[in-house]
Amino acid sequence: MRGGFRQQRMRWPRYRHVLFDCDSTLTTVEGIDVLAERAGRGDDVRRLTEAAMAGEVDLEDVYGERLHRIRPLKADVVALRQVYKDNALPDARAVVRLLQHLGHEVYVISGGLEDPVREFGISLGVPSHHIRAVGVEYDQLVGTWWSHTEDRAERYLDYTKGALAVSEGKAEIIRELIGDEKGRTLLVGDGASDLLAGEAVDLFVGFGGVTARSKVREGAPVFIDSGGLAPVVPLAAGPSAVSRLEDDSHRALFREGVEAVQTRTRFGDAGLEIGFNDAVAAAQTGASD
Repeated sequence: MRGGFRQQRMRWPRYRHVLFDCDSTLTTVEGIDVLAERAGRGDDVRRLTEAAMAGEVDLEDVYGERLHRIRPLKADVVALRQVYKDNALPDARAVVRLLQHLGHEVYVISGGLEDPVREFGISLGVPSHHIRAVGVEYDQLVGTWWSHTEDRAERYLDYTKGALAVSEGKAEIIRELIGDEKGRTLLVGDGASDLLAGEAVDLFVGFGGVTARSKVREGAPVFIDSGGLAPVVPLAAGPSAVSRLEDDSHRALFREGVEAVQTRTRFGDAGLEIGFNDAVAAAQTGASD
């Protein structure tokens, strides 16, 4: 992790920039696997996806292979927008909005396909310029090429080669997005590529609420075992941030997150766990004074 964590009793650092993976983190599905099911290639592609997410193979070795086997129509890729929305984590939108209310910058960085990921991220309240995913090219000679309207009969041709289609690429995108912006960074994700990107942020938080991958569980400084994203809020804002909330629903979500960190979150670093619990105790003492 960039910078690392210096334990200070009864303090927890604030992470201004909060970056989320998309598939199996903000939504319960893996978009490319959904496309594979529709094309009748579900089992074959799912095995490749899981091998890459578990860190058994490099994502670059299977990314193009999966799409080549599926060759989805543009209509199917566009339809993923709604699939993502229908399968969003129940608290995803509320967590994004609460983080923004507390002054955090929220981002989505995904190895999924750009059009559905961007549309989904925007629906959660994430600004378009804070979203990165993998572009797709379609065969322009298919369909009514003379029409000026979008032709969803076009079929997949290729994907845009770049950092998000390789296992170690997310770190590069994080550095590009954050640039010279001040403030600590926190990344939340479920896969091996997210774990590898941990070296570019101040804190990596593994997420096992959809799929708990052993490599991520063991390697993440913090690993969320609960089924929701509420723990991300106090981890990013610090337990004392609850005092800045007046809305009852905000306070309830925040407290739910604190409880989940204390009961359903694994700390791979004892100093982190002590630091968080000390900060919780300090926040509770301050609230009772």
